[in-house]
Amino acid sequence: MSKLFCLKKNSNNASTSTSSTSTIPSSLVSDLDKLNFTEERLKRYVDETNTLSSDTTLVSNTQKELKNKAKILREKAISKTLNNIKRSMEVDLCFVLDCTGSMQPHIAAAKDCILQVLNYVKHVNPSIKPRVGFCGYRDHYNGLNRLQIFDFNDQYDQFTQYMQNVLPIGNDDLPEDVLGGLNAAITQMNWKSDTRVLLHIGDYPPHGRRFTSLEDDKYPDGDPNGLTAENVLENMQSKNILYFFGKITSETDKMLEIFRDIIGEFPVFDLVGGDPIKLLEKFIKAASTSITYAVSLTSTIGSGNSSKEIYSFQRKKQKLVMNPNEPDWSTLPFQIGVTMWYHIPKSLDGLKNPKYFNKSNLTSKSFYFKIASQPFSAGVEKYAYFGRDIKSIPTKDAVIKEYLHDGKGNPLEKYLEAVEISTVAYFLSREFNFIARKKNLPKVNFLDVRLLRSGTIDLHTRYYTIEPRLKDAEYKRFNTNTGVITELRPTLEAFVHFTYEYTKEYLVVCDLQGIELNNEFLLTDPAIHCIDPLRFGRTNFGKNGIKQLFLGNHRCNDVCKELKLSKLSHINN
Repeated sequence: MSKLFCLKKNSNNASTSTSSTSTIPSSLVSDLDKLNFTEERLKRYVDETNTLSSDTTLVSNTQKELKNKAKILREKAISKTLNNIKRSMEVDLCFVLDCTGSMQPHIAAAKDCILQVLNYVKHVNPSIKPRVGFCGYRDHYNGLNRLQIFDFNDQYDQFTQYMQNVLPIGNDDLPEDVLGGLNAAITQMNWKSDTRVLLHIGDYPPHGRRFTSLEDDKYPDGDPNGLTAENVLENMQSKNILYFFGKITSETDKMLEIFRDIIGEFPVFDLVGGDPIKLLEKFIKAASTSITYAVSLTSTIGSGNSSKEIYSFQRKKQKLVMNPNEPDWSTLPFQIGVTMWYHIPKSLDGLKNPKYFNKSNLTSKSFYFKIASQPFSAGVEKYAYFGRDIKSIPTKDAVIKEYLHDGKGNPLEKYLEAVEISTVAYFLSREFNFIARKKNLPKVNFLDVRLLRSGTIDLHTRYYTIEPRLKDAEYKRFNTNTGVITELRPTLEAFVHFTYEYTKEYLVVCDLQGIELNNEFLLTDPAIHCIDPLRFGRTNFGKNGIKQLFLGNHRCNDVCKELKLSKLSHINN
């Protein structure tokens, strides 16, 4: 075991902790001795396909049979997922817009933005095929002019022409027929695409004391037609429509709070502004982000009724006891654990060899830390906690992540896979930066991610990943493992291309997220598509994923040319 527990710092990978080394717990030695990496991973991959009912069936298989079964099931699951992703690229985008007198600048922005939005989507994400529609609402006082509806159409010039006839009309109080407008959009329009986006923009809430304390309300008891937020929004959910809101005034705050109680969290865009040019830019950003955000969600959460799963996740997330504030570290208990990480491969051959990432290339170190009692955030797969390395001088802030579901197998294997993905991404970013530095291009760096094992508090062994905390910049997701570009950065798209070419078409690193600094990107939690479907977890969509999601979408840019990468834009799905 001496090789396993080599304690020197890996010079190729920045250390998360400078804690002093101490004796490795015998329980960890025992855990690793008992762990059969290959068998545990294959069992988990089979289990993740949800096709086998018990582990008993698996025990009777030889490892060779298990590998063949896992590969077949994984390829079937990948094929199904890719079909779902392809369907999710078909998008219905409906603008639901308050068309009363105070909304004149926003109506003008809506008229002007749609062609720019669609051109941007076509240029950045050519696989996304939007249809656009419109539902304008005013108030009950406006009679026949209360609603204006333009059903979904992919003839964008017709949409633009129709919008020229949408005019602001004043009414006799401040609240509007918000529920009537939403209900009309949900029930009277022909929703049929897999991804359904409703972008609601308004400056005042619905009628009723429940939504507003404004005295100027002709219907203080609520909607005169009997509509409620519950029946409107629940109907929206039943049709798998994703809700987004463009906020203009604080008068809608109570409405948003009520809506969240019903459907969970949803994106809210800031559309405040009097400058027409800046307002138009905000409109374009809101509409474009709504499309790419919705597509990325509906193509990653699951299969089948994925929008329902999204709403389910949003409600669960809302019910989680989370605390976004950094804890009072003096009140938290001191814990002792062990961090583990892989040596960085010395060559591409090492990276491509699955057997490289085994016990013999692990390094471990004792670690002294504190962790917040509640997560500050939660994603589809993980909770994230504030953490602190308390032995380093000065102390170092960290993010400690825990899987929501470890599965039936040994959780140690799953966490080590996350470290493996990070190690591969780090290796490739180092090779990219070696060239980028000569070309004066921004660097692409990945955080040092390690496995953290702890059992201090309740004597129950728990596993996490730990990484340095990103600060002083906005966290962004730049692209996804489904091929959707959410924030276009030519350097990052060129990096994805570089990973494909450098590995000789073996893999691509994607799902790039983190922060953007001056001349550098700091990234974490990447995904990897690889021609070997039995590596890199459930976000690896295999050889066909590379073809459909990378080669089918990538458009070479000036950075690709600067790096002299092969042109790939001629390859289609």
